[in-house]
Amino acid sequence: MQLLELTPAEIAFLAAPPAPRDGLQPRLTRKLAATLSARLRLPVRATARPASGHVDAPRAPVWRPDDALANLWLTRRLGGRRVTEAASFVPATFVRTLDAVLAECWLDAPAQGEVPRTLAWHITGGPVPAALALQLPPSSTDMTRWAREVIRHG
Repeated sequence: MQLLELTPAEIAFLAAPPAPRDGLQPRLTRKLAATLSARLRLPVRATARPASGHVDAPRAPVWRPDDALANLWLTRRLGGRRVTEAASFVPATFVRTLDAVLAECWLDAPAQGEVPRTLAWHITGGPVPAALALQLPPSSTDMTRWAREVIRHG
């Protein structure tokens, strides 16, 4: 079987330098929106926003969904359609899902240098706007170790 010669367009594509990688927050924002849309079975949009407040240095990532988002997750995952009251807790399944999303994003392209300390998002798509924040450990080595552990046991 004889191979065909590459076209000039194919040669240019293969010779082009790799596209620059997005930072952690843009990749994670896209993946969060896609995952939440799929799991909640409704279109969800995540928009990055500035994180605020003093942050301690956690040993592992810490998710901070607001009550509206936790309640939306709980209601939709249990088959409900209307969100009425605030959830009094954050379901463990929600945190495990968020951990898996973060671990995959991190291992796809670990951040070089210093890890951002906090990330935050405005979430729309449910009946009430919601917010989600994330605190990260300061060390990229700790993040990589954590992400591998999440993937290994997920």
